[in-house]
Amino acid sequence: MLAACGGGGTSNGTGTAADPVDTTVPGGGADSEISWKPCESESELKCARFSVPYDWSDPSVGSFSLNLVMRPANMRTARIGSMLVNPGGPGSGGTYLARAAESFFSTDLLNRFDIVGFDPRGTGESTPALDCVDDYDPYFAVDPTPENDEERQALIDSSKLFAEECAKRSGGILPWISTNATVRDMNAIRAALGEDKISYFGFSYGSELGGTWATMFPGTVRAAVLDGATDPDADQVQSGLDQAVGFEKQLDTFLDRCSKDKKCPFHNGGKTAGAFDRLIAEIDETPLVVSKSRAPVNQAVAMQAVAQAMYSSSMWSELENALDAAQRGDGTGLLALNDQYYRRNPDGTYDNDLEAFNAISCVDDPGPSTVEESDAQTQKFFDVAPRMAPGFTGGYGCVFWPAKADRRIDITGKGAGPIVVIGTTGDAATPLASSRKMAEKLEDGRLIVVTADRHTGYGENACVVETVDTYLITARISFKEKTC
Repeated sequence: MLAACGGGGTSNGTGTAADPVDTTVPGGGADSEISWKPCESESELKCARFSVPYDWSDPSVGSFSLNLVMRPANMRTARIGSMLVNPGGPGSGGTYLARAAESFFSTDLLNRFDIVGFDPRGTGESTPALDCVDDYDPYFAVDPTPENDEERQALIDSSKLFAEECAKRSGGILPWISTNATVRDMNAIRAALGEDKISYFGFSYGSELGGTWATMFPGTVRAAVLDGATDPDADQVQSGLDQAVGFEKQLDTFLDRCSKDKKCPFHNGGKTAGAFDRLIAEIDETPLVVSKSRAPVNQAVAMQAVAQAMYSSSMWSELENALDAAQRGDGTGLLALNDQYYRRNPDGTYDNDLEAFNAISCVDDPGPSTVEESDAQTQKFFDVAPRMAPGFTGGYGCVFWPAKADRRIDITGKGAGPIVVIGTTGDAATPLASSRKMAEKLEDGRLIVVTADRHTGYGENACVVETVDTYLITARISFKEKTC
């Protein structure tokens, strides 16, 4: 799976969260109050731990301790209430949105809302957290386009081993980290905050959390913004195809821009696209060795680097330089972009986002159940995204996944009132078409189309910021669709 922040999901959910529920008091097993304390290094922020059960239908199974951070509203006398926030993934911890709220939200929102970030079960500093492997290279730097039986078996073995290591290290929590379960946690947090209705701002996969919450607990929704929304009806394969198209579109835009700019380091006399294709083919044939301690920069690493840069045009200059260097035999820049995607730290450790991404995605929607079924989808990706396809094919993580599925419920938002969806024209990870489908699927979805080459749209211009802020502050909105 190449791109996080998109998440797959299916309708007709099963398990304890199958039927939409609207309740102000969550089931047993969760804390009834939140004991906020000043954060150790940031006294202006409030920190807390919050206990929720593994299994909402049987609290005796075990419990997660969720990590929570709150940034109190600047204007206490004008405070509207709390706003839960989530940055996406699936698998990303969300407390940093509260810790660095000034970087993500406008002053108007900071004045009026307590920003409440949480690390969803299995992620970030919530405990227990997903922990599968110490080094990603043996699992995610494997040739994604095998040319013989030996290379194909290596790809199968790496996927199988990753699943086995996850089961060995974190098998006890793998069945309990679905989107359905996290949404129940959100409702428990809301109840513990003492608010009958609450506001929500979710980015990327956070749109799935928001849409699911609005469906399960519609009566608790004060206002909700889903920025960079996924298609709620897309299964794992279709979601991947949608993303592949989005990344291909942005890559074409990147290559075209470089070819028209003589100052672009990878200009290649204006024949940038052809030079890119040759470079990737050469890297596939002869990977670039950067360090004896790291996997070489092969096709998997190179395409992941390209995908990372497609999340925002602000990274395109870095990719231009990395491709130029790779053309001269130096893969350092591509490896650095690859490591940015996987959140590899300077000391060689990784944040657990990718592990949690795989775990949550596979529980929400296992996708093809055999290697053969997975391989049968490969040509579809090359048909719609010939350049980016290698980044979306050749992985079998969910085929071997050891946890039983808890398929995400069908998103409708019925009874939740108007919900704002933001779609961005140049969003590779959650293409505008996917966001539009989310808005259409919601009973009262309202769409803001942002013109930009980036993933998610809030903050891109004054139009979208002012429109979203007005909706969140007033909980009212007059239009069905608007372009910013």
